Amino acid sequence: MASVLQFRVKEEAAGPSPRYTPKRILAAVALLYLASGIYLVPPDRQAVVTRFGRVVDARVLPGIHYHFPYPMERIYRLKVRETRRAVVGGEPADETLGRTQPFQTQFLTGDQNVIQMRAVAQFSINSPADFLFRAENPEVLVRNAVETELARETARRGVDALLTTDKVAVQETVRERAQAVLDRYSAGISVASVNIETAGPPPEVAEAFRDVAGARADAARIVNEAQGYANDLVPRARGEANQMKEAAEGYRARKINEARGDAERFTKLATEYSKAKEVTSQRLYVEAMEQVLPRIRKLIVDRNVDLSILRKIE
Repeated sequence: MASVLQFRVKEEAAGPSPRYTPKRILAAVALLYLASGIYLVPPDRQAVVTRFGRVVDARVLPGIHYHFPYPMERIYRLKVRETRRAVVGGEPADETLGRTQPFQTQFLTGDQNVIQMRAVAQFSINSPADFLFRAENPEVLVRNAVETELARETARRGVDALLTTDKVAVQETVRERAQAVLDRYSAGISVASVNIETAGPPPEVAEAFRDVAGARADAARIVNEAQGYANDLVPRARGEANQMKEAAEGYRARKINEARGDAERFTKLATEYSKAKEVTSQRLYVEAMEQVLPRIRKLIVDRNVDLSILRKIE
């Protein structure tokens, strides 16, 4: 027993095992610290590296990379392919929260009408570094830019055009101008689309608005019917007028030709009459009788017939 205690005292006096010397421990800690700088960027993300708060790598693509460990450098991973939404005009209806009607923002149109609209802007990250450090709340920035340009474009158009034919043009114009505003701010955001989900008059004047819209529709219908009647009547009248004109031209040409023929015939007869007056007179008389006699009632009698009998027959 005394020998065992003596051995332990000697072992403690000899110090720790050579495997756990301070140098080795410090080296292991240093290696672990340096190894912590290895990081992975997933396929759907990109990273931004900052060194003491300053951006040293604005766009790190997916894969395995290395950086100086914290606190020298810091890594920010962002989903650059993710499509985000910014709602202009409030959130949609939510039955769970008891909100049956969506919130909508009112805009003033160019013809001094009030219209309620709700639009949704879809955007994504274009520059990760700018998205992180240029704007405190990028979603609010996108919403404000879209709302400002939507109000500007609405003020330039009439309410009827906004609700019907100009809706697509307004969406594209607002997207382009909102993108220009974000580019001036270097927000690192790309606006993919701006969609006007709902547009209409305020509830207080919805009934009057529908009445006005109905009256305008009736007026347009009546005008179209009148235009259609005019389109049917005017060509028909023009056709009849052309037909009458052509008939008159034909009658005129026929009469002129007949007059010319009669004049030419009379001239030829006068020439023949000057050559043989008696023969020509008889021939003209016979021709005249040929034309007159078929048109009158004729009765041929013998000289020996009693005329009283003819009176009785008549």
